[in-house]
Amino acid sequence: MKADGGAAVTTMPPSSGWLDVAERGSVLGIWFMVAVCRLLGRRVGRLLVWPLVLYFVAFAPTARRASRAYLRRLGLPHGTRAVLAHCRRFANCTLDRLFWSLGETKRFEVTSTGSEHLVALAEQRRGALLVGAHLGSFEAMRGMATRGALPLNIVGYFKNARLINGVLERLNPGTKTRVLAVEPGVDFVLRLKERIEAGELVALLADRVGLGDRVVDAQLFGARVSLPSGPYWLAATLGCPVYLTFGLFREPNRYELYCEPFAERVELPRGAREEGARGYAQRFATRLEHHCRLAPDNWFNFYDFWRTSA
Repeated sequence: MKADGGAAVTTMPPSSGWLDVAERGSVLGIWFMVAVCRLLGRRVGRLLVWPLVLYFVAFAPTARRASRAYLRRLGLPHGTRAVLAHCRRFANCTLDRLFWSLGETKRFEVTSTGSEHLVALAEQRRGALLVGAHLGSFEAMRGMATRGALPLNIVGYFKNARLINGVLERLNPGTKTRVLAVEPGVDFVLRLKERIEAGELVALLADRVGLGDRVVDAQLFGARVSLPSGPYWLAATLGCPVYLTFGLFREPNRYELYCEPFAERVELPRGAREEGARGYAQRFATRLEHHCRLAPDNWFNFYDFWRTSA
């Protein structure tokens, strides 16, 4: 997402790492897992996921290397067993998305820290921007927002997750959640502003750079990375409060949901907007690192995240 400002703009090249990773599997396979979970439950579903994890690790060298590099940066074991455990955690969280979409939240033990912020927004009928990451399960936060009757609009790039997202939408057609694919242009931003002014939530993930995105440098785990600055340009345009949200998964069935204030209003000073966005991106990176260290195997960016690092 772009905004006017006259400052120099840095954008990602045509290849943006994670956008090049094709979605694996088929609609038939996903519906098979849905049937298994409905008939036989979560425990059997988790058993069936294990051979899929073995296949994924064996035939996805980019993901395998990315997992190892990430675990190494955190000073954790990063051998084959650790990589398998990391990928299995991702698979189990993905499986749980089915249950969240089906509204079967009683299967999980859920703790909420900062949920009072969402309650206050609902009572005031005030819109806000929720910023998260590919950490744990955003589906858990989505499920809690839906249960709290909070209209939620999820914004993102969904090209390489169309199969699973399509199935999830069909599982819960009555949800108050909208999934909005990012579109270039002012019209899309105006649509989001309408949703905010209607007292709804707009959510996006800020730890991946999409095609044509503005990017800024930030420090994450002691190294330089490129993060999108679009979320902060968008927040400045929307003029609404911004909250960080994370949903960490703990075995066997516990989700720890976090919601914390990030900015009452994002302000990007004229003449120093890129620098202002960089400051917000660094604040996000600092909080992301904090939550990653709480649950290191919950961060699911299986591509060369640090490829632009010095």
